Amino acid sequence: MHSVRNPLLTDTALRVDSLSFAIRATPIIEDISVRIGAGEIWSIIGANGAGKSTLLKCLMRINTGWKGRVELYGMDLHRYSQRQLARRIAYVPQPGGDQRFPYTVREFVRMGRYAYAGPFGSAHSGDKAAIEIAMEQAGVTRFSHRTLGTLSGGERQKVFIAAALAQGGDILLLDEPTAFLDYRHQAEVSEILHDLNRVNGSTIVAVTHDVNAALLNGGFALALRDGRVVWSGTTDELADENCLKDIFNAEFRILDDPATGLRVVTPRRNGS
Repeated sequence: MHSVRNPLLTDTALRVDSLSFAIRATPIIEDISVRIGAGEIWSIIGANGAGKSTLLKCLMRINTGWKGRVELYGMDLHRYSQRQLARRIAYVPQPGGDQRFPYTVREFVRMGRYAYAGPFGSAHSGDKAAIEIAMEQAGVTRFSHRTLGTLSGGERQKVFIAAALAQGGDILLLDEPTAFLDYRHQAEVSEILHDLNRVNGSTIVAVTHDVNAALLNGGFALALRDGRVVWSGTTDELADENCLKDIFNAEFRILDDPATGLRVVTPRRNGS
């Protein structure tokens, strides 16, 4: 799935204009602008410390106090209540850390329905169907009775995606969704995201430091360096040695996979 939608033919899901965020007067991201069309796939790339995760957390309002303007479907992000925001955008954090939650998979996914709870936390009429569909789409139904502490890292990551899907939003923000996962689970998570984009029309925005993951995702990429945008375009345009050198300040080689036709990036060693 590598077709790129024409930005002129799609509605705008997120519009970011001159977004800046600082911690104790130290700039983390500066003057970031990007337009993300509904139903598009975007990868946010850059070296460690470039500001990728910070940008995602600003869009989700986990980080507050930033300057600039962010619009969600044409309305200022600040005008959304927390419940309204949760019904439009779901956030999947980085894998890893202390994830020994004392909940079964089904219980954890049910928590994703918090934005629809009635008075005193009463269940919404659509909860059961939404939970079942989310677990099926994320491929976690078969172990829905198990607690999260008994799952592998890849299985837990799929559960977090299922909980995000249960929110019912049409935009998924994912922070390094395949980091620390083995190759099989990387492929499974990638396939889930592509299916959500293809079948549901979900807008996917994923942070990654892996250029090959961005190329595999297809669509568009936004490159950050030292908190600023240094490049933006299609992933086909990204697969260029000079472009990658400007982004990462390192030499790369571009290889063509004869079996799939995809381009693969590898660091260039001295003398090679």
